[in-house]
Amino acid sequence: MNIPKVCYVMSKPTSSVCNLNCTYCYYLEKEKIYPEQKNYLMDDDTLERYIEQYINAQDVGEVHFVWQGGEPTLAGIEFYVKALKLQKKYARGKKIFNSLQTNGILLNESWCNFFYENQFLIGVSIDGPEDLHDTYRVTRQGKTTFNKVMDAIQLLKKYQVEFNTLTVVSDVNVKYPERVYEFLKATGSSYIQFIPLLEREAQQGSYGDLYYIDPSYTKKSQVTSWSVNSLEYGEFLSRIFDIWVRKDIDKVYVQMFDTTLGAWCDQPAQLCIFSETCGHAFALESNGDIYQCDHYVYPEYKLGSLHNDELKNINQSEIAIQFGQDKKSTLSNACIKCDYRFACHGGCPKHRFISISNSPYLHNYFCEGYKYFFRHSETAMNKMKKLIMSGRSPSELMNDYNHSLIINKNIRRNDPCFCNSGKKYKKCCG
Repeated sequence: MNIPKVCYVMSKPTSSVCNLNCTYCYYLEKEKIYPEQKNYLMDDDTLERYIEQYINAQDVGEVHFVWQGGEPTLAGIEFYVKALKLQKKYARGKKIFNSLQTNGILLNESWCNFFYENQFLIGVSIDGPEDLHDTYRVTRQGKTTFNKVMDAIQLLKKYQVEFNTLTVVSDVNVKYPERVYEFLKATGSSYIQFIPLLEREAQQGSYGDLYYIDPSYTKKSQVTSWSVNSLEYGEFLSRIFDIWVRKDIDKVYVQMFDTTLGAWCDQPAQLCIFSETCGHAFALESNGDIYQCDHYVYPEYKLGSLHNDELKNINQSEIAIQFGQDKKSTLSNACIKCDYRFACHGGCPKHRFISISNSPYLHNYFCEGYKYFFRHSETAMNKMKKLIMSGRSPSELMNDYNHSLIINKNIRRNDPCFCNSGKKYKKCCG
């Protein structure tokens, strides 16, 4: 058995508590797991145990703390001041980094000054232009949130806080890839994450009082109405890729494109869903409970508690290792034979619930969409790989693509740009 030298923890200092009521959020109902718990803020004892144990669990020189939720800013600035002091206390020469994922609603000058002074990387959740973002991302009173999120982004830029954006791709914004991408760039985001929305709900009875279900659920279920269609997601990525590959290589980093290019260059996946194995990326609830994954916060996937176990021992436990290895050993027959297995490795196990003939294991819901994107980007990925292998920048590909398009389409400077941005060619890809 290979003993893991590192682990990652998505820590939730306020558990599932949030100041928004996003229609599609799968985490809000996790409070049902702890019906007796009154205070969802991580207490000082749990915080200290977490920081000491997390640093101790890393047999490397860098430690990355990731604060999520719910909404982690509900913990207040003082909570993170205490966290930083504890990180210094237990660092033992290791370099510490902090990132925080937020909806942006509570950000003000005090928060941004704190982030800047302590070099936090901030992830902002935003789903595109106002009409698309406000479809599902609303307050508990049903009010829209777009303007407050944009105010938060402006504050982050004012205080020179490094930030990136996370966009949930739903049944609504998937239909407008060019609008979404150009908008995200206009916010100043140069690192963009797209997360495809997919949840299933039980059709009969309750699932441990939880409405949304995990892959082990075998009774009748259905995909939620706001989940994104697999093929539409593949087309969404491909249409954005067509813009990116012609004018944004080495300027804008799209996580999906980077990890795919890495796969073509035989590099480890940047995304856990595309790794050959998974696991060792735990979710930490505010009371100290550890779960296999942020998407597996169900009672049957609880690994232990920081109050009773050491995180390093949990990380090296047989059950944690087996969970990660199961991803590789439970591929469907279609995955095993797939030409793009090297780039996908069957995707996230949570999304494997499709039965296919002649296979003992379930297939990934997003297979059709992933294949569509991998096929669509294959030629460009190969060309970028060759540039990288010859010591050149993959951005050189932009010149080749643009030159060939100009010749084939006879594009003039004042014509609409071929990337469908709505701008003139001379103001866009030109």
